[in-house]
Amino acid sequence: MLVDMPLAQLREYRYPRPAPPGLRGFWDETLAAARAAAGDVVAEPLAHPLRTVTVHDVAFPGFGGEPVRGWWLLPPEPEGVVVEYLGYGGGRGLPHERILWASHGYAHLVVDSRGQGSIWNTGDTPDPHGSGPATPGMLARGIDAPETLYYRRLLADAVMAVDAVAHLPGAAGQPVAVVGHSQGGAMALAAAALHDGVAAAFARTPYLCGIARSVEVTDAQPYAELAGYLATHRDRAEAALTVLDHVDIAHLAPWITCPTMVTVGLGDLICPPSGVFAAINAMDPPPEVVTWPYNGHEGGGAHDDARLAVWLDHHLRGDS
Repeated sequence: MLVDMPLAQLREYRYPRPAPPGLRGFWDETLAAARAAAGDVVAEPLAHPLRTVTVHDVAFPGFGGEPVRGWWLLPPEPEGVVVEYLGYGGGRGLPHERILWASHGYAHLVVDSRGQGSIWNTGDTPDPHGSGPATPGMLARGIDAPETLYYRRLLADAVMAVDAVAHLPGAAGQPVAVVGHSQGGAMALAAAALHDGVAAAFARTPYLCGIARSVEVTDAQPYAELAGYLATHRDRAEAALTVLDHVDIAHLAPWITCPTMVTVGLGDLICPPSGVFAAINAMDPPPEVVTWPYNGHEGGGAHDDARLAVWLDHHLRGDS
């Protein structure tokens, strides 16, 4: 069910937009400031009827040192850590909703998304920043400058979550994988690009990839937020896209050096395949790519999870 280019063309597609000058310095300064402002990581034991894992209510410093909430799910003898980021509009929810990776024997940090958590799940982390004129939603929030972008803050939170792992009970010396779907997949790829402590990364149908291409291909949300902004601010298209280049995973992807797996739904109307391949084809070494010809934004769903479990065993535990 192709909605974009044929697969052979997708495998050869190269994103035509250049990375903005000084992009590495922009992110180095962003993360240095976040780390300079960082306070303590707090993990409070939570009384909960789950019997196979213990649960901690976590708060760690994110962008600007601002607290980000999370759940830390710990099996009796963890072997490796999985940091999970969440899709657009969702928050950390309730602990029992996220027991997959702890059930596989991994310590599991579920990272809340600042300012979200009111569409498909609940969240507990505010985003204490205002914004200039923007369409409803997150993509155009702070679009006047790279420094004010909402997604600058969210991707910085993703990196700071990896920093936080070292301070959580039971995590000492454990290799860390980052995983996520859609927006969470973008955060996982950004964390892998910007943190050298990531041992493996997985992204299912990731968002924020080839943003300028994606907004041309689809009229679905959330890219429709940007289309609506550009339809109103008719003279700002190139300026706005240049700002968003600073958080485009296609421009961060060349910095990823760890083993990476990306799955793509070739019928995805939400995160178009050509945008995702803009990031995939920028990676060196190349990632493992799984395509689902008849699926949309759900990608492989539970089949992705089953494949990922085997892949993580190999890359975090050395299982054959």
